[in-house]
Amino acid sequence: MNITECESELAPVLATAREHSEHVDREAVFPAESMVALRASGLMGMFVPREYGGLGDDLHIYVHIASQLAAACMSTAAIWTMHAFQVDGLSRFGGGKLRQAVLPAIADGKIYLASVTTEASKGADLFTAEAPVTSREGQACFERSAPVVTGGRHADAFLITLRSRPEAQPHEVSLVYAEREQLCISEHGDWDPLGMRGTESVGMTISGSVPTDQVVGEPGRFEEIARESMVPLAHVGWSACWLGGARGAFSDLLRWLRSPTRRGGPDIHSELVRERLARIRVDLDLVSSYLTRLCDELAAARSAAQPWSDIRTRLRVNTLKLAASELTFKAADSMVQLAGMNGGYSRLAPIKFERHFRDLRSARLNHSNDRMWPATGALALLDPKVTLL
Repeated sequence: MNITECESELAPVLATAREHSEHVDREAVFPAESMVALRASGLMGMFVPREYGGLGDDLHIYVHIASQLAAACMSTAAIWTMHAFQVDGLSRFGGGKLRQAVLPAIADGKIYLASVTTEASKGADLFTAEAPVTSREGQACFERSAPVVTGGRHADAFLITLRSRPEAQPHEVSLVYAEREQLCISEHGDWDPLGMRGTESVGMTISGSVPTDQVVGEPGRFEEIARESMVPLAHVGWSACWLGGARGAFSDLLRWLRSPTRRGGPDIHSELVRERLARIRVDLDLVSSYLTRLCDELAAARSAAQPWSDIRTRLRVNTLKLAASELTFKAADSMVQLAGMNGGYSRLAPIKFERHFRDLRSARLNHSNDRMWPATGALALLDPKVTLL
């Protein structure tokens, strides 16, 4: 699929997402209509190999879709992005029998895949697990509680991190694929956040048993899957969402400022206004440039089957997440300030800056920057040559 073909598939999805975005945000409900459109579009097959009916693994198409969806509805974009990078892990590390059974259905829009990686005792630490998986008569049995499962109420299947066996260490983590009908699921907690309200990230307790061939990759070796696939694609995808949301808001702001029928608001001939516009544009361009360059490097490594988990590449992935999460919110904050109380801060304003502001505020909390800055500093100490992208 090229960009032109992608635009054709995206058009009806974007129209649906825009139509329902205000309701999704106001009521904090899952974007069900957008998901129906996504299932029908074929875009749920991102990272499914073409031989299984999917779109393949073009990272620039992935970024383009995430960015365009986010400009229409950030919650829809986040849900699709998280599904996509789960699919990549399954496509690249799942066994042949599991891939044959599952990937065509994903490509056909029949399976929306959610992620279960959080635990109350460890938060969002991806590389450890408390709840174990127990092997019994060819089955992998488990009971798992997670405080946050994005879209879990609506998912058809899940990728679940578990301690590889009861006696294993917390870092010996396995990844298990399970479909909803194989599980007993109960929900707990409420969902009424400031932003990203349509993701419906409820708490869930999940128990069940699945055939052992539904363990993805080598038991206890989830870190390899995460480092080579899910972590870089998560940060690339999330950054594309944040950039897309901020870019969409900035485009709306510029059209509003240039409108001959506009009444009130800032004077576009003011030097101060033009300086603020320039600063917003520079921040967005910096994020876009780093995102594009990192995608080029990651795509080349994947094409050559080269590992993507050394110190320097981990530094670059972290840098992208930190820069994108902070600079896009900075841009949104500047847009609200520039548009003013009635144009930017009010929920009744014609441009929904305040929704973008709330959504982008979550970016620094998603895999918290408070944890990522020190971790990135520790990695920097291991690269005294300062090998820049």
